Order: sequence, then C-alpha cells, then structure tokens
Amino acid sequence: MNQLFPYLAIIFLFVAAWFAWRYYDLKRRVDEYARLVRIAPETLPTDIKQIENLSNAIASLKTTFDLQLSTLDSDNARLSTVLEQLTDGVIIVDANGFIQFANPAAQKLFEISDAPGHSVTEVVRNHQLVDAWRRCQQTNEMQSESVELPSRHQFLQLIAIPDTHASGSLILVQDLTRVRRLETVRRDFISNISHELRTPLASLKALTETLQSGALADPDAGPRFLGRINAEVDALTQMAQELLDLSRIESGQVELILAPLAPKSLVTSAADRMRMQAERAGLKLSIKCEDGLQNIRADRSRLEQVLVNIIHNAVKFTKPGGEIVLEAGSASGGVRFAVRDSGIGIPAESLSRIFERFYRVDKSRTGSGTGLGLSISKHIIEAHGGKIWAESDEGRGSIFYFVIPILTN
Repeated sequence: MNQLFPYLAIIFLFVAAWFAWRYYDLKRRVDEYARLVRIAPETLPTDIKQIENLSNAIASLKTTFDLQLSTLDSDNARLSTVLEQLTDGVIIVDANGFIQFANPAAQKLFEISDAPGHSVTEVVRNHQLVDAWRRCQQTNEMQSESVELPSRHQFLQLIAIPDTHASGSLILVQDLTRVRRLETVRRDFISNISHELRTPLASLKALTETLQSGALADPDAGPRFLGRINAEVDALTQMAQELLDLSRIESGQVELILAPLAPKSLVTSAADRMRMQAERAGLKLSIKCEDGLQNIRADRSRLEQVLVNIIHNAVKFTKPGGEIVLEAGSASGGVRFAVRDSGIGIPAESLSRIFERFYRVDKSRTGSGTGLGLSISKHIIEAHGGKIWAESDEGRGSIFYFVIPILTN
C-alpha cells in the first residue's frame, strides 16, 4: 500500500490539475460570453463549446424578451397615437402634484406648451379645478368639477381619478363649450317658438270667441274678423313651413340641384319678383352687375329664395322714397352678391345675431315675419360652400353680402 501511495498522489494531482484547467477554461468562456452580452447582445453566439446549453437558453430568453419589448413598444406607440389624437385632455400627475405627462389637447386647453415638470396649480390656474384634484388626492376617490371661464368663453369639466399604484392621479379635461352652446340654442329655440306661437294663437282664440259672441252675424265685423283669422292662419302656416324647411336644410335632407348659373340672370330674376312689392312701398329697386362675371354652380331656386328673403326685409324696413340695390361682383374664388338698402339699419349689438332662428331686432317686432328667413338663407349659402354676413350703420341702412364659389372645370 505504501508503494502505491506515490502513484495515487500523482494520479490525484493530474485529476486535480485537469479539473482546475477545465474550471478556468469554463470560467474564461463564461466571462467572454458575459462580455459579449454586455457589449453586443444582438449578436450573441449560441455554439460556444462547453456552454452551449447556457448560450442557447440565454439566446432563447433574449428572443422572448425582444418579442415582449417589441409588443410593448407597439402598444406604447398605439397608446401615444390615441392620446395625441384625443380631443379630451389627459394629464398624469405624481404624488407630489407635478405633471408627468400631458397630451396635446390638455396643453391646448390650458394654453401651455411645456406642462410636464410643472405643478397642477401652475398649469390649471383655476381654484375650483385645483380643489377637485386635491379632494381626489385626499379622499382617494374620483372627483368631478365643471367651471366656466368667462375670459376665454369656455366651459371645462375636470375629472380626477386616483392612481392606486403610483399614489398619483389621472386628470381628464373635457371642453363642454359646444355642448353648452347647443343647450343654450335648444332652450332659446323652445322659448322663441313658444313666444311666436302664443301671439297668433291668442289672437285666434280672441277672434273666435268674438265671432261666437255674435260678431259673426254683424255684416261689417264678421268678414273683418274672418279676414284676420285667415291672416293669422297664413302666418302659422308660413312658420310651420319655414321650420320644416330649416329642419330639412340643417339635417342635409334637402338636395341642391346644382347647375351652371349666370350671376346677372340670378339678380335680375330676384329683382323682377320683388319689383312690384318695392314699388308699392314707394321704393326704387335697381341692379348693378359687374361685366364678365364667371358662372357659379348653384341651385337657382334656392339662391333666388335667399335674395328674395333679403330684399323682402329691406322693403319692410326702408321708408318710402328709399332705395334698394342688388349687386353682383367678383370676389376671391367666387362671386359676391349684395343687397344694399337705405333703411333704418341694424343696431351693432344685434348684427352678430340676425342669422339666428327667430331672432328679430327690437325695431322690427312690429313688423310681420317669423324670424326664420335669414337663418334659412344662412344654411342655404353654407350648403353651397359660401358664406353670408351683414354690415349696417344704424339709421342709414344695411348691406347683406354672400359669396358663392365660381364654377370650376
């Protein structure tokens, strides 16, 4: 046994040296692979001797990670696109009240270009909205607040939602200005139509009761009252028809029959229709049409309706001896039509509202009409791709303009 001991020792040393060499060789290969992972992870080898399984496993993990990262990048890009296109403002706030993210809509609503990094108070600048956000932070519950910003003529609604994961909050901001205006228009419409119907209906009721009380047998009063009833019924019929026309035009149910139309032919036709009425009112009606005007593409009957409506108003509110002039001239990309009168004019505070439904200037309240003609005219012109407006000098007359695009090949 003693004689074998030196041989066993030598064998042990050889085995130990072989394992040491294998260990250092493996360590060298692992260190080299780790270096490649750090400096060039996109080109990792998978066939390194003695660590093939490890390199394959890491390559598989890398492939899976790359796929997940690609999916995450795609989702982030999609979310970013959605947030950028949203018309509602989206703001992400951290636990300290500093904004981490604000989409373009939010920055536009609050008129700031670099919201991230600023506090909520600096960006929102409205104590009611800021208080709603603070209540959300304190109670950890969703809060909502609506405010009017008179200086900017805006209605904003803020919804603050707590972020339970990051201790911050998500703020959604909606611009309700258009919705509030539509609600105002709806209320005004109901109020106006109730007012407009009340007067003729009350008159019809009074006339009917008078006739029932014996006036029908009166040879003088009977026919006169029946004539007034007929006039009130005609006014109600006209209002119903104009409301129907306005509703159809606004909803796009009226199809325009577009065809080439000479501007001079249009103003001449409208003037011929209203000449007799103007002469009975003691007014002079004339035409001024620029030579060489290009044809427009329009619905003749509808545009003539617009001119007749405007001329009719001019006749009603121009004193005898006055003048009404129909004009047609060139404009940028179209033909500009105008109806100029020497009437009583329109107050400056009413000028911006005359195209609203049922709106009538106080001075015209004594006159007949539904207050729908100009609103219908506005929709007809806009349906042609044009625009309509008015200018007036109270006491000296008014000018109504509208522009229709020229016919293009």
